[in-house]
Amino acid sequence: MTDLTRRETLAASTAATLAATLATAMPAWALDSRAQDAATAAPPGSGAAWDLSEIYPDDAAWDAARKAALAALPSLAAYRGKLGESADTLARAMVAGSDMGKTIARIYVYVSLKADEDVRVSANQQRQAQAVDLYTAYGEASSWFAPEILAIGSDKIERFIAADAVLKSRFDFTLRNILRQAPHTLSADEEALLAGTSAPLQGPEDIRGQLVASDIPWPTITLSTGKSIRLDDQGYTLTRDAPDRADRKKVFDTFWATYGQFRNSLGAAYLSKLKADVFDMKARKYKTSLAASLSGNDVPEAVYRTLVAETNKGLPELHRYFELRRRLLKLPDMAYYDIYPPLVSLDRKVTVPEMRTLTLEAVKPLGPDYVALLGKATAGKWMDPLPRPGKRSGAYMNPGAYDVHPYLLLNLGENYEGLTTYAHEWGHAMHSLLAAKAQVYDKAEYPLFTAEIASTCNEQLLAAYMVARAKTRQEKLYYLGQQLEGIRGTFYRQTMFAEFELACHDKAEAGEGLSGEAFSAIYLDLLKRYHGPKVAIDPVYGSEWGYIPHFYSSFYVYQYATSISAASYFARAILKGGAKERDNYLGVLKSGGSDHPVALLKRAGLDMASPAPYQAIIATFRDTLDQCEALMA
Repeated sequence: MTDLTRRETLAASTAATLAATLATAMPAWALDSRAQDAATAAPPGSGAAWDLSEIYPDDAAWDAARKAALAALPSLAAYRGKLGESADTLARAMVAGSDMGKTIARIYVYVSLKADEDVRVSANQQRQAQAVDLYTAYGEASSWFAPEILAIGSDKIERFIAADAVLKSRFDFTLRNILRQAPHTLSADEEALLAGTSAPLQGPEDIRGQLVASDIPWPTITLSTGKSIRLDDQGYTLTRDAPDRADRKKVFDTFWATYGQFRNSLGAAYLSKLKADVFDMKARKYKTSLAASLSGNDVPEAVYRTLVAETNKGLPELHRYFELRRRLLKLPDMAYYDIYPPLVSLDRKVTVPEMRTLTLEAVKPLGPDYVALLGKATAGKWMDPLPRPGKRSGAYMNPGAYDVHPYLLLNLGENYEGLTTYAHEWGHAMHSLLAAKAQVYDKAEYPLFTAEIASTCNEQLLAAYMVARAKTRQEKLYYLGQQLEGIRGTFYRQTMFAEFELACHDKAEAGEGLSGEAFSAIYLDLLKRYHGPKVAIDPVYGSEWGYIPHFYSSFYVYQYATSISAASYFARAILKGGAKERDNYLGVLKSGGSDHPVALLKRAGLDMASPAPYQAIIATFRDTLDQCEALMA
């Protein structure tokens, strides 16, 4: 979420005309939620393993490029008021804006990666702030593009596209996307007024963040081991899978009770966020907040609502999983605090070179060209794999400069989790490589809706490979259990979040009174329905909604569920099919951002508004449960 927030803040200040350009530097998914705490595996002062000199040879060259870009920004004004003169004039203006954006993207990528090498180096943080300022200036310099294009009108713009090869090959999608949003685009003065509301409407998220970070007095508990833990968000994450069941119960009861004590303040913050969404919905003349949120990527509401409906139909399989979990953990009953301990333990070390070998073997169903490209990429200095002091935590893939290559920051543990993270992030990198090779710069960057498909498909192929080659019953159960937990957390849980958001927005749009108590009641009902009658859920756990920061990026998390659904659909098709199924999938990756994501997937044979993708992942979940139960019999 960190990079998402940063990207959205910058993109909000930039004209829609150049949105695709901006997205290249800071994709919405650049920092995955696959955080692994940075340990001290490398000695202090050891440098990053990647090579940034391919972007800029040194900081001096970077600074020269930044200053040159800043000086060039006023040149865009020469085209203002002239875009409708001719197709050639429009093409030259679009090229100038795009080329400038590509340069600024390169400037940002370099310093962003440099800053993450060691967050303690203040000079790099200051340079990153300069790059953000450059983006802001770029947004201001190009803010007139979209209103002027809309004023020209669709008929004339279409004639220009037909008459000019550059507009047809590079900017047709961007221009038509601007025109598509015309009914929801206001006058220049009104747009300026709405833009001015972005800072105050950020207030609810800021308030929630401040409460959680500094004002809530987090309790300290003592575990059965004698270890004392401060139960803030991080402490909860680290102890919710405690081996001792009484410890888990103590963690859950204490942590959620603390959130519950602040549900009135947290409820006021979230209600303000909902009101802000309703305000935006009305200002831009949408029928629902959901429609307003999905409009940017032209995602039909049916996608969201079908996801929720089909997930609910698949809840019996999730309930079956919880019974399997109870049996494997040898528990007399099942409670909400029992959902995080691993089903089976596996003490197997996996080194980074082994991760590379296993991943290359696992993705062979994607064909020799894919494997060869991945082999070349993983052999280069594109990745910083191991934790060290000062290095940014977590794991992400940054697409890098368009004409260079992606970069990956990882903090791998030498275990199966590290292996899945490796395969996941290189899936992102392959998506970017294939899109950049097949598309011009202006159509290469893809949205979050499709971003997680490539990474998750790699994970699905890896899981199938590891299960097929497991040597013992215990090892096979471990891999199957990891696959089940991945689907539970990414498909079922994220859809539960999506259903919570939809219910809250529906009530806000209807003018119903909402509060922290009401949000807890909605969430508790969902917890009980999703986890089934055999999982004990204390009412205090209903305060969990306050723990989820994603709710302040409205209608965002559903894309994790749609992505893993699409990935599961493609993985099943590839493993059971042949070249046609593989090429359909690779065609999606190569398409980049050349069309809206639902349209791209539909051309590959997958209609995200239909039940098919969600039924596919539930079928995968069911098959995996069958395998586990057969091994236990």
